Amino acid sequence: MSELDTGASRQGAGEIARLLSYVALLAVSVGLFLEARAMPTSRFEILGAGAFPMIVHGCLSLLLVVSIIGALRRIPAAAYAGFGAAAATWLREKRLVLVLFACLALYVAAMPVIGYPVATLLFLIVVQVTLAPKTRGAIATAIVLSLVFSFGLNWLFAEVFNVFLPRGH
Repeated sequence: MSELDTGASRQGAGEIARLLSYVALLAVSVGLFLEARAMPTSRFEILGAGAFPMIVHGCLSLLLVVSIIGALRRIPAAAYAGFGAAAATWLREKRLVLVLFACLALYVAAMPVIGYPVATLLFLIVVQVTLAPKTRGAIATAIVLSLVFSFGLNWLFAEVFNVFLPRGH
């Protein structure tokens, strides 16, 4: 593969990444537009509180659709195959980051259900054991730190600051 082919492949992969970012931003903008529509109106203002955010996100969505069309026109057909291989390599290299974000999402979703102490204990143990060396000392340290930062902080906030963290249902 020549230097020119590598440059063209990277440019195509960059265009595909730009296209995906436009699509993600469009999804967020449409979601925020729909949220702005749900804002209540008062009898004193005809347009309501959601009018300005709807205008902003409507214009932003329109610009993103135009950008998506432009990005689709700039992507060479051969770039899709190279992008798939590059994306697979990137996912393999960043798997720990993805695991951390998945654990964080589960933690945030589980906290209202099982409460702060248990959710934090599980989150910290899983993340520390995933990222730390797999030795007995590291695992023991992870368990102790998880207990301190879950049940210990819960006790501190409840007894000292009189602030109650989520208890779960």
